[in-house]
Amino acid sequence: MNLAIDLAVVSERGALIAVADALLGERLARAFSALSDDCRATLASNLPELRLLASQNSPEAILIDGDLVESDPLPDALRPFVAFAPVIFLGPLQRRAEAAPMVAEGDVEFVARAGDFVSLAVALLARRIRWARMSESLLGPPWAVVNGDLGTIFRHEINNPLTGILGNAELVLGHSERLGATDAQRLQTVVDLAVRLRETIRRLSNALERGPGSLTHA
Repeated sequence: MNLAIDLAVVSERGALIAVADALLGERLARAFSALSDDCRATLASNLPELRLLASQNSPEAILIDGDLVESDPLPDALRPFVAFAPVIFLGPLQRRAEAAPMVAEGDVEFVARAGDFVSLAVALLARRIRWARMSESLLGPPWAVVNGDLGTIFRHEINNPLTGILGNAELVLGHSERLGATDAQRLQTVVDLAVRLRETIRRLSNALERGPGSLTHA
């Protein structure tokens, strides 16, 4: 496998895809290119190559195949890459529980290597990049152009529906004995991420009320 294969070089950033199987790498990269024709897809065949590329390219999202981290504890293997960008981890079903704490933190998404996993993996990769660009567009510098009323919008237009989502998810989770183990775990992930998002909104709202300059410390 070539160290890097650019399938649609429009942006200097984009996605890093790390897989041991060259054929799978080509399949993932081409599927991603077809889905996101304005992004760059770069391939790596091992973790050292991936680490080098991540430090050079400032990726917006990273996909890592579980075959590259078979013997390592998953958090130890993924955390260095989460520091660069959100990670989509492609692995066997039996590693789902191992990935669950990092999924709950919001920086990792787990895709089981079963069924049409390629389509799901590249869709999550494209979505993470889309979120990253939206976030940069909405909250990027200069802070002085941010409207102070944005704190009110966060609280009422985002936090209120989020509270409803969280409340209903917790009600359903209260009857987890009626759910399968996998469904209960996914619902718990929804609750954990909603709580984390609510806290983020609270901090951003407070920072906006103190003044645009305080956003850098939110």
